[in-house]
Amino acid sequence: MHIYKLSGRNVEVTDAMRDYVEEKLTRLDRFNDQITDARVTLTVRDVRDAGRRNRVEVQLNVPSGIIRAEEHHSDMYAAIDKASDVLERQLRKFKTRYLKHRHDAAPQPEPGPAEADVNAGLDDVTEFAPEIVRQKRFEMRPMSPEDAVAQMEALGHDFYVFMNMRNTCGVVYRRKDGHYGLIEPS
Repeated sequence: MHIYKLSGRNVEVTDAMRDYVEEKLTRLDRFNDQITDARVTLTVRDVRDAGRRNRVEVQLNVPSGIIRAEEHHSDMYAAIDKASDVLERQLRKFKTRYLKHRHDAAPQPEPGPAEADVNAGLDDVTEFAPEIVRQKRFEMRPMSPEDAVAQMEALGHDFYVFMNMRNTCGVVYRRKDGHYGLIEPS
């Protein structure tokens, strides 16, 4: 692992923790030698369930996207182990899909119409006061919709916003029937 940022929330990051995280991240290089950097956040929370007290969040940046894991455990080192195992599986899966998609020149599927009622479930709009409780920023690299689906699966999300090859924004999402949808501007 070349560059990583380790931070702690409600916990002092000891040298032993730092060394353990570095050892785990360095071992991931054998699955994808193109990891450019990583962000690791160790958090201790005051919760009733002791098994969810320690949280480890890891985000690995690779040239074709990001790989992310979040794990909980009563022991911080065990949470780090669990996150490392998840990242290892995701890196293997992502690398396999990425290589497959790069070699296959499959035709692009035609996007279906985007049907969404923004106000669904809102009886009285005057009582609804939306509040942004979390904000994320990320670099958007041009990619095909198939690569965006692979990235979405690697992250374990239900949707993924991406920049397509025509330099316009698109969204891929998982449908209830198990297939994927694509939303693009016209």
